[in-house]
Amino acid sequence: MQNYISKIQNRIEPLRRQIVNHPVYGVIHTPEDLKIFMQSHVYAVWDFMSLLKSLQNQLTCTSVPWFPKGDADTRYLINEIVVGEESDVDSEGNRTSHFELYLKAMEQIGCDTDSMNRFVENLQANGNFQEAFAAANTPLSAQKFVDFTFEIIRSNKAYLQATIFTFGREDLIPGMFLSMVNDLNKRFPDSISQIKYYLERHIEVDGDHHSILALQMTANLCGENQQYWQEAEAAVVQALQMRIALWDGVYAEIMAGKSAAVTV
Repeated sequence: MQNYISKIQNRIEPLRRQIVNHPVYGVIHTPEDLKIFMQSHVYAVWDFMSLLKSLQNQLTCTSVPWFPKGDADTRYLINEIVVGEESDVDSEGNRTSHFELYLKAMEQIGCDTDSMNRFVENLQANGNFQEAFAAANTPLSAQKFVDFTFEIIRSNKAYLQATIFTFGREDLIPGMFLSMVNDLNKRFPDSISQIKYYLERHIEVDGDHHSILALQMTANLCGENQQYWQEAEAAVVQALQMRIALWDGVYAEIMAGKSAAVTV
């Protein structure tokens, strides 16, 4: 299976480089720039949680009466990841999900969280993504990103979900972005400390422990099935292309804001 994993890693390396070297990180200089970034990125944080729970639903028994389902090792892997993502700790030691932690960071910096809350509430009420996007005025690039994630979720193919979870979401935060956030935190500690904590927690939990668990989960689900691995490679390539498109949209929005500020 290591050969299949190495093949995917080699195939996506150019796309990963595009993501970690994306120009969006180089134009975030102020809290206002970071707010624009976060108002789109929050959708990726939310649909990551949806992808996670879809995997748990498929790989474990989440209904009553309970029955053994699937491979116990794979059940352990996804349950271990869910615990960390859905009930981690905030900077004060209180239990919270990573999505709620991100919303807290948005509130601290002064982001418009009403938009994301409208999206969640509308979707929870009627299940219609297009209506929820419209109610929240969701940026188009974020809409397309979420649409792709849910296309994979609706495939009901756990091996595809696990692959984009493993290769398409983990370890994609570049050092320069962390450095920028640290610098902003020194200048604006009352506004940036929560997103700094979120990023540090993401690297500590997701980028280390969870990435190892997710890799093993993907290997377990794909096994020696060559067709599964081929489909998985195509899916993760598209997932990374969607991430690049999301960052392109954020970059364009930040630059438009800077241009407008200059002309005023």
